[in-house]
Amino acid sequence: MSKKVLILCTGNSCRSIIAEELINAKLDGIEADSSGVKASGRVNPNAEKLLKEKGIWKDEYHSKVLDEVIDKNYDLIVTVCDHANETCPMFPKPAPKIHVGFEDPDGKGYEAFEETYREIEEVLLPKIKEALKQGK
Repeated sequence: MSKKVLILCTGNSCRSIIAEELINAKLDGIEADSSGVKASGRVNPNAEKLLKEKGIWKDEYHSKVLDEVIDKNYDLIVTVCDHANETCPMFPKPAPKIHVGFEDPDGKGYEAFEETYREIEEVLLPKIKEALKQGK
């Protein structure tokens, strides 16, 4: 049975989408969703381009509001921006929460998205595995 992780940020257009796809592509036995506290309703074009280049983009990925995921049960909730971390307690279902913040690449050049991808892969993925291991 796979573990379920929810990645939360403010806009759900860059960091949380990248994290969702990296988890689903690289962490066996872990399924991820992402959502925005104030979802933008769009995936940043640079984030989509990067994920397509990495070969892990799926067309069903989209910017989601909390209402789309609120009825699901998660083994872990991860906030990736400070605003979501501050407002995350409003998520109604009990689940362990961790915060691993990343600078928002939105509005920056493509290199910023590549850096965010690398940071999420190197920093966040191991922390998620560790947090889920502790929660067994």
